[in-house]
Order: sequence, then C-alpha cells, then structure tokens
Amino acid sequence: MLTSEELDARRQHFRLLERISLPIWVFDIDKSQVHWANDAALTLWRAQSQSELCSRDMGADMSASVAKRLKQYQSDFVQHGASFSEQWTIYPAGVPISMNMQLSGIHMTDGRMAMLCESRIVEPDRPEALRSVEALLHTDVMITLYDREGGVLYRNPAARESVPNLNMRMAERFRDMEALERMLAMLELNGEATLTLPTLTTRNLRWHEVSVRLCRDAVTGRDAVLMSEVDVTAIKHAQDHSQYLARHDPLTGLPNRSHVMQRFADTLRDMGEGAAEAALIYIDLDHFKDINDTLGHAAGDALLVQVAERLRTIIRSSDMVARLGGDEFLILMVAHNIRDEVERVRQRLSSTVAQPIQLHGTEVIVTPSVGVSFYPEHGQELDTLLRNADLAMYSAKESGRNALNIFELPMAQRVQQRLELETELRHALTREEFELYYQPRVDVATGLVRGAEALIRWNHPLRGVVGPDAFIPTCESTGMINALGDWVFEQAARQQVQWAHEGLDLEISINLSPRQFRDPDLLNRFARIVTAAAAQPARLELELTESMLLGVAPHTHETLDDLRRMGFSISVDDFGTGYSNLAYLNRFPIQVLKVDKTFVQDIEANRPVAELIVSMCRLMQLHIVAEGVETPAQLAWVRAQGIEQYQGYLFAKPLPADAFVARARSASWNSARE
Repeated sequence: MLTSEELDARRQHFRLLERISLPIWVFDIDKSQVHWANDAALTLWRAQSQSELCSRDMGADMSASVAKRLKQYQSDFVQHGASFSEQWTIYPAGVPISMNMQLSGIHMTDGRMAMLCESRIVEPDRPEALRSVEALLHTDVMITLYDREGGVLYRNPAARESVPNLNMRMAERFRDMEALERMLAMLELNGEATLTLPTLTTRNLRWHEVSVRLCRDAVTGRDAVLMSEVDVTAIKHAQDHSQYLARHDPLTGLPNRSHVMQRFADTLRDMGEGAAEAALIYIDLDHFKDINDTLGHAAGDALLVQVAERLRTIIRSSDMVARLGGDEFLILMVAHNIRDEVERVRQRLSSTVAQPIQLHGTEVIVTPSVGVSFYPEHGQELDTLLRNADLAMYSAKESGRNALNIFELPMAQRVQQRLELETELRHALTREEFELYYQPRVDVATGLVRGAEALIRWNHPLRGVVGPDAFIPTCESTGMINALGDWVFEQAARQQVQWAHEGLDLEISINLSPRQFRDPDLLNRFARIVTAAAAQPARLELELTESMLLGVAPHTHETLDDLRRMGFSISVDDFGTGYSNLAYLNRFPIQVLKVDKTFVQDIEANRPVAELIVSMCRLMQLHIVAEGVETPAQLAWVRAQGIEQYQGYLFAKPLPADAFVARARSASWNSARE
C-alpha cells in the first residue's frame, strides 16, 4: 500500500485535474498500475480509495495484445508526442464498461513516460459494435485505413506494432513497387484485391498476405482504402524451402535434373538466334561403387560432396553444374566457341577432380568418365541431348575410363543394336532357341574322351548358329545371365545323367559367369536342379575365371567351400590370361587348372612360363587340362609335360550332343582297335 506521504505528493502534482468531472487517471505503463486518479475515475473503477486503486496490479489479467499496445503507446508518446482517440472497454469488478478514450503521454516526476487517460462512457446501440472494437484491438491481423493518396487515417494495435514509424505511408510500407502497383490496379478494377508482398516492418523484411478493399472514411466521408495484412513469412519460407528441395540435390546442394530442365529452357530462350552453342557435359565417377562397398555409404556421400565442390570451382559463373543422381553429374554451358570451352573443362576435370581425397583416414582417387553432346548439333531437346551425352560417357568407360568422348551417331546405333539384341535374347529363351554344344576333353595317354565342356550356342532364326561371345556380355549386363546360366546347368546335368545311362559316363564342365557366382541364391538353385535331374554333383565340374577368384575374398571362399561340400569339382578356366598368380590358388578348394591356349599354341615364346605353371600345378596336386590343342606338335608338347587331358580342334570342335556321342564312341572304338 502507498504511504500517506506518497498519496499527498501525487494529489499535489495532479491537483488541477481533480476538478474535471470526467473520469481521468494516470497509468504507469512500466508497472501496470494506476499512478493517480480523480474522484470520478475512482467511482468508475469502483475503488474504495486512491490508495486501494493505485495498489491494484492491472497487469494480472491484462491480455498480451493490450500489454503490447500500451508499450507501443509509450514509444509513440516519447518519439512523436502522439495522442490517440480510441474506444476501450474496461472491466472494474468484472463489469464491462465501454468508453471513448483520449490517450496522451505525461511525464512522471522521475522522468518516465506514463499515459494520461481521459474517458467518456458511451452506451452503444448494439452489442456487436462493442465486440467489433474489442476484436479490432486484440486481433493479430494488421488493419490500416489509408486515404486515396496513401496517407494513414487509422491503424489498429497490430498494424501499429508492425510499422517502423507512426506515419508510414502505403508506398513506404512495401518494397516491391511493381507488385504494389499491380495490386492497386486490381483494386481499381474489381474494388478489392489480394497479393503476397515483401513488407518493411519493425522485424525487418517480412512476407504479408495483403488484402485491400475500397471503402469510405467514416469521419470525412471521403474515399479510402481498407487494408488488412497477415504475416505469412513462415509459410513463404516453407514454400521457398520446399521449392528449393524440389530443384536441388539435398546431399550436395547442386541443382537437380528438374532444375536443369528449367535452366535449359531458359538457356535456349536467351540464346535466341545467335551463333552460340550449348554443351551438356555428362560426368560419371569411375569405380565409385567400389568406394561404397569398401569404405561404406557415408564415405561415398562425403566423396560426392567434395567432388561437387571441385566441380563448382572449374566452371564459369554463367555455367551450371548439377547432380543427376548417384555418382552422375552434369555441366550445362553456352559459348560461341563451345568446343574450346569443353576442352578447357576437360583439362580442369583432369587436374582437379582426380586429385586425392581423404575419406575417413583413407586416401582415395577417383577419375571421371565424361560424355559430351552439343546443341543443336546432337539434338534439339534436353532428353535427346542427355541421352546422347550419356552414350558418349559410356563410350569413354568402354575405351578405358578417365576420358572424355564427344557423341557420335554410331554410339546410338550400337545402343539400338544392343536393345534389339536384348529383346531377341528374351524371346530366344522362351522359344527354346538355345542349344548346348560339347567339346570333348581327351585323355592324353589313351586318346579316350573323359569329359566334355558344355558350351552354349544360339540357333538364331535369321543368323544361324551364333557363338556365346556375341550375346553372353549382354546377358551379363542385363541380368539375364542367371536365367540362362540355370538353363545351361540344368541341360548339362540332365545330359550327363542320360549319357551315363547309355554307358557314356563322362564328367561335364559348366562355365559360371561372374554375376551367377555372386548371386546369393546360386547354391539353392543348383541344389534344386541337381535333385530334379537326379544328377551326381561329383560328375559336374564348375569352371570359373581367375578374375572371379579375386573378388571379395570371404564371399568367394565361402561359396567355393559350399560348392565343394555339395560334391562339385572346381576348375579355373583360361589360366594365364588374367592375374596369373598361382600362389592365390592355394587359398581356394580348386581341383583342376585349365592352361590357356596362348601357352599351348605359342610354345616357343611362352615355354618358360608354361613349364613353370605345369610344375607349380604338380606341387599343388592340381589336375591340368591344356586348352586349344590344334596340331600334333602342340599335343606332343602337352604329352611331354605330363599333362593328363587336353581339348582342342585337333580332336574335335564343340559338337551338338548327338555328334559328340558319335565322336566319343569312335574314339573308344579306335582306341580298342589299337
């Protein structure tokens, strides 16, 4: 409670105001308390005394909007000497009383700015009039009444709080004058308009949804503009962020394919009829999958981020670099000397992208394979140019990687031929156009046929018999090799069983492709096929190449061990054409090594290596098969080395099943005669 001395001091300070019959009081905005009130105000507030009224905490049930409005009043009193006429509703003892208020600033004895409140009780004809005034005071919607020249006639508390200065005109409020003029033109045409505009506020630049309507000023009767504003900055930022994500790669921050499409359209429009050309430079990182597989996807992502940064440094400000997905990037550029610019990019790629990168403590070097297509030379549309640049990039990979190739028409022709081949191969499997040929494996000492290598042929309806080199690579790349490999294995297994029943019990060897060998379901499928064919795995030999044994060692060893436990024998085909490292063969359960024909057919040039291979195989207790024996002299060398078996044209080419049986029986008959 106030002391009597404090009350007397306040009465003396405001004694002239006590004679006014209308309720008047001084409100201490900082403390949210009445500082002084005349007798009429005490009656209005239903206070028992000056002391009791001044002790009330008016902020206890004050709404946040009113509190902000009072602080704004205080600022305007200090900065502008402003005064306000408003309709308020107060609630003494919980009873609502509506008043017309005249509010002005008044300095306290300690220098602080308080508010002088002069009031006149009004009796509105309709309750909704009171409620509309209250709503206008408390709403967050910013409402301003402007005259037709853009001057301010009225602002509600929310609008006043948002403007940097009290008399801010409409034209000063909005930064985008072109958009503002467009909105006002729509207002003149339709009487109302709505637009989202960047708006200058006490919180710096914000985005407001602005609605305007033609009306009249209730005081002067003149034409006016009623404007309401809603802050939609959060929504606008969310929309902008969503649009950014829709047009950019979230990992690297580079533009994505969608952004490239828009930029390409803009580029063509800006190029007009000039002599400039555009280039699409398609970049793929060589062996990127190996980094993901060995170091993990987090390391792969880190690599992509660093490559993206390096690509940003090698382009001009007018160029665009984008990430299309995975390890594929794209550069879009325009120049009058486009081929010179592409050559400069090639040089920068070689010197920048291929620099070592540290990933989780490991130094990594990646090289780019690059394909280029030019507009308009190689296409008029983006999809065509992308496809052609992609073809050129794959051509660069096929030619050895770490190279830049420019699109040429034969590249597209090769792709078309490959697509046609894929379609024909799918039909060939369902139409049973494939057939197994068998090349005899002959005992060197006796000349008897001891086994056969199953080799696939395609009985093409137009091209005749087609060898595997023409279609196996396509089957491998498309994944058809698993289905085709299963068919070969099944046919060979059934053929072995049939021949054994006919008295020709031979071991048949079957080639496995790299993709087959890596398939986690290989063992299950082979087990089902063997069971269905009633075949003996011990009479089936699986041939692998050297490179397949140099994959991920744990998987390789585990798969080979499982195949051996199932009863299959394992051989290494074409030994000597790959890594030619006999030492690693000790790590795997291998029984047979097939010496490549190059060692057999060029004996003089390869004699030391060939003899070393044979000696090592004996030490490792591996059976040896010589491939490609075509002359008696070659067979004589094979016999001299003590090699047990051979295969080659000297005895027979690969033959259809019936012809193979005839040749094998002929060899047996001849051997018996001798």
